[in-house]
Amino acid sequence: MFFPFFRKKKKEKRRGPILSVDVHSHLIPNIDDGSQSMEESLSLLEGFEAIGYEKLIITPHIMSDSYPNSAETILNGLEELQKEAKNKGIALVLEAGAEYYLDEHFFEEMQQEMIMSIANRYVLFESSYISKPLQIEEMIFAIGEAGYEPMMAHPERYRYIRDPEKEYRRFKDLGVHFQVNINSFGGHYGKQAEGLANFLNEAGMIDFLGSDVHHRKQIDTLSELFYSEVYHKVFENNSIKNDRLL
Repeated sequence: MFFPFFRKKKKEKRRGPILSVDVHSHLIPNIDDGSQSMEESLSLLEGFEAIGYEKLIITPHIMSDSYPNSAETILNGLEELQKEAKNKGIALVLEAGAEYYLDEHFFEEMQQEMIMSIANRYVLFESSYISKPLQIEEMIFAIGEAGYEPMMAHPERYRYIRDPEKEYRRFKDLGVHFQVNINSFGGHYGKQAEGLANFLNEAGMIDFLGSDVHHRKQIDTLSELFYSEVYHKVFENNSIKNDRLL
């Protein structure tokens, strides 16, 4: 008797929740280490639109030595990008904040008349990946004194974190919101960053997810991770606030 061979149907991967808002990217051309041309920026915007985003809050670096941007340079760049995106038929809402670097000029930045915040509420900041700033707590307090809430960019990428439970809890006690890069869950920034991202996920400490897109490859890996089990778990374990900014 002939028994036909039945191939077991491959289980289709299910996409996780679709984020409408991204809070961290480098898409304004020729302003930092992100996009280096308007053509590249428009291609990246099309990539975001294709995977379901509706609004991007673009965050160029403000770093005194390498990228001495200001509200003026960022807003001028944003205006040009908005114009070109409209001409291209891209329907994304484009806004701008900044990613502030904790350096010796940070206190001066927080005293500026116009701070490049996210949704007029959060200040996104980063530090050296290797060395924890000596005055990091004072810098976090300076954000509050300026009338904003601190949002730490990619806390999983800081190699100076040796005791995650203790150190991350201390930041939380200081009122810091954590913005984790989605691509960290796929090992894009190395095993240590992936491990710390998983720690933050399991501890329920993640407040925002960011793409931190600088180039096209990061868009491609981002779209793949939307189908991963760990991405689903992020929304089960954490209260993700991105879409409150829509």
